[in-house]
Amino acid sequence: MAERSVEQRVAEHPGSMSGMSSLEPIQRADRPIAPGTTIGHVHLRTADIDRARDFYVGVLGFDVIAEFRDIPGWGTTGDALFVSAGGYHHHLGFNTWKSKGGPPQPDGVTGLHHVALLFPTRRDLADVIQRLVDIDWPLRQLTDHGTHEAVYLSDPDGNDLELYWDRAPSQWPLDENGRLAFVDGKLDLDDLLSESAHPQGQ
Repeated sequence: MAERSVEQRVAEHPGSMSGMSSLEPIQRADRPIAPGTTIGHVHLRTADIDRARDFYVGVLGFDVIAEFRDIPGWGTTGDALFVSAGGYHHHLGFNTWKSKGGPPQPDGVTGLHHVALLFPTRRDLADVIQRLVDIDWPLRQLTDHGTHEAVYLSDPDGNDLELYWDRAPSQWPLDENGRLAFVDGKLDLDDLLSESAHPQGQ
């Protein structure tokens, strides 16, 4: 029997439509969450609101939706910032209520591993990575996961970020049972940056 293509294997699973894919999970929940549920926003502690603003707005390009200074929160007072892409109420929030002037989270403790920012297209990802390269921002890891291409870095507070774009579901690597098969390949940075609409220094 001829081996099925990735496109055929994806198409055989319910939910594959209009670029959306329904993967076969390795375990289904007894009481499933609504399929359309997404992560709406992430709120991070920061040592310095202005420094966070300079990076997330000035470099990455988020819009400021709201900003507050010396407001009450969690039994103290501090600053807060809410940023968004495309007019949503906020994708990222920041506050200094319990972290003003504080150090990055150390290794060896539990908590957030990283925040992943999904870009609509490879070119959109390339444009932002080019901005980071232009200011010599350290890029910690460049990975092609098969499903998506990802660039990992840390923000000014030491919070780890994954900046990525998704390939079309028909291109995702699947095993013979139609389940996702993650890969850990090397992402070619020069090839990615060749997609940018704004080459270095422009």
